[in-house]
This record gives sequence, structure tokens and C-alpha cells, in this order.
Amino acid sequence: MNKKEHVVKILKENRDFFSPVIDIELINKNVHVLDLSEMNTELSQIDIDDTEVLTYYIFETIKKNKKKVGVGGYFEDRLIYKRSKHFDNDGEPRSIHLGIDIWIEAGASIYSPIPGIVHSYNNNATYGDYGPTLILEHLIEGETFYTLYGHLSIESIEDKIKGQQVRRGDVIANVGDEKVNGNWPPHLHFQVITDLLGNEGDFSGVAPPSAKEYFHNLCVDPNLILKIDVTSPKKTIQFLQG
Repeated sequence: MNKKEHVVKILKENRDFFSPVIDIELINKNVHVLDLSEMNTELSQIDIDDTEVLTYYIFETIKKNKKKVGVGGYFEDRLIYKRSKHFDNDGEPRSIHLGIDIWIEAGASIYSPIPGIVHSYNNNATYGDYGPTLILEHLIEGETFYTLYGHLSIESIEDKIKGQQVRRGDVIANVGDEKVNGNWPPHLHFQVITDLLGNEGDFSGVAPPSAKEYFHNLCVDPNLILKIDVTSPKKTIQFLQG
């Protein structure tokens, strides 16, 4: 059993132990699964380069479907990264999303679902990047892995100290607005990583298609922790796929 398989096994076996990441219960009555791939023809009808327009589209779509929050994106091949040169990659643009996004209003509280420590943090301020980012380190049954929280408020990382203990259910951050979060509609990017490859305060959240399998071995399904229980006429949120 390799490390990824071991982490997936541990997360499946301990899923009842994990706390919610936000205050809204991630079940069908509250959650709309957003499609931000090229398959969504609505995206070609709006200016995705305009953050205000994209924000309106995302939150109006959630509202139109009578939900409270939008989710999705694990290993989705996304159109929206064409809005930033940050995702250019020597001739092969990065477009495969490696986490799950939770689209929710700026200021929303974010909680640690698992006990751990603060591994690192940074303000990745490039246009299109994470903005303020926090990485927690966790140890369960002798296995170390990491959770990454991107697109936070500046205040979310100002009081952090490397090695700081974090309890399950602690408020660890707040969702940032477009002025600080890399110029995106407000949301949390949540990612589960088996090996940070020496990175601190940052880890790629989007991969080029040719490296999809490589990153699939490093970034397991975040829904192993989020436990999103929702279906959509168009899509079903990936669940416990690893």
C-alpha cells in the first residue's frame, strides 16, 4: 500500500470523527454543485475576466437554485483559469483543479476539521493565485498529511505561528474578498495533500493536464473530509474516490 492509498484508507475509516469546515451543513438542501468547466456553455456568455461579473454569475446561480453555498471542482478541467497568466505553464496551461471549492460569502468562518498544527502560511498575492493561504499538518494512525486553505482574509494568517496547535472545530480563518484573495469571487479552496514536496505556505492547486496522474497521487479527494452529500441533475460530487 503506497502513501496515498494509506491516507485514503485512514480518512475513510475516520470520517465520522471529522468536524464541518463551515457553518452551513453540506447536504443536498443547502448545496449547489457548480460546473466551471468548458462543458458549461453559460461561461462563454459572460466575461470571466471581470471578477465582478464572475462573482455575480456564481452567487446568482446558487441563489437561482435556492441553495446557500456552491461546491465542486475536484479534478475538474476548468475554463476559468484562462483569466490569469498565473496558470500559463510553458505552453501547456494549468487547468485541472486539485481541490474542492466552497463558494460562500466573504467573512464566513472556516474551521479545522481535524486536530493538527500550523505547518506554514503565506500571502500568495499574484493575480489569480490563492492570496492568503494556510496549511495545517495532521497525524492520524502514524500517517502525516496536510490540508490547505486558500483565498482567505489577510487577518487569517496574521496571528499564525508555525507549530501552533489546532484543535478539531477551532476557527482557523475567514473567507477573503476579491481585494485580497487573488481577485476571485469569495470562496474557500480546500485541498488534501499527502506530500508537500518541500513547499511552505503554498502548493499547486491547479495542474496541467499532462501531470494529472502525478498530482492525483499527491492530492486525494477532499470530500473524504468534507463529506459533502449532494447530487445535481448534471453532476454528482465525487465522494470517497481518493
